[in-house]
Amino acid sequence: MDYIGACRSKYPNACSLNRILASVKVYYQYLCHCELRPDHPARSIRLRDARPRDVQLQALFTPQELALLLHRKSRYTALTTRNEVIMTLLVNQALHAREIASLALADVRLEQGSIYIQGSATTNARTLALIPTQIMLLHEYIHQERPRLLRTPTDRLILTKLGTPETGEGIHYLVSTYQALFPTRRLTAGTIRQSVITQLLKEGRDVRVVQVFAGHKYPSATERYKQTQVEELKAAVLKHHPFG
Repeated sequence: MDYIGACRSKYPNACSLNRILASVKVYYQYLCHCELRPDHPARSIRLRDARPRDVQLQALFTPQELALLLHRKSRYTALTTRNEVIMTLLVNQALHAREIASLALADVRLEQGSIYIQGSATTNARTLALIPTQIMLLHEYIHQERPRLLRTPTDRLILTKLGTPETGEGIHYLVSTYQALFPTRRLTAGTIRQSVITQLLKEGRDVRVVQVFAGHKYPSATERYKQTQVEELKAAVLKHHPFG
């Protein structure tokens, strides 16, 4: 906590502090996993700093840019299909990393061409349609790649390279490996989700329809993603102006 206190003076942004804390937690998880430490002193730490809720329009990605995330050779050949499944769920269904990690095998309904997303404290449950290429990918992953990865019985859909259920950290890491495609912008699971939702509203989709798609509990949460012409102009200036 002394370290977090020191970071507050250097990083006033709540998101930065939470990322630092997440890294500390992963480090202690590693120590526990290697049996170098019996306890995890940071496990129960939660920061209550208010995070900014504004959508940074200049940080969003176009559909063409998001399409670049769907075709890349995986570093680990054993995870090729798994990684493609994760990226398609981010780009096509705009899921949170935690929602992907929480998916169970029973949530994937290939015959109906849909996937069920469980509700949480911040999002509503919903059933979303899969696109044809996703159905093929999920079928290949579930019946071929996942059985090879599996080490201990679990109903979780996404597994790590060690055969254990994904917790979400691996998903964030996977997204970070694509950062080189956009060196001047911050690519995260969150900015991918924001980009997809904003694009749907920009195309003229009804706010209530987008609210259900995103799992927002309140319409006001969806309204934050709406862009007026003035806002789009501001975003363009911030993105391209040399003094922006």
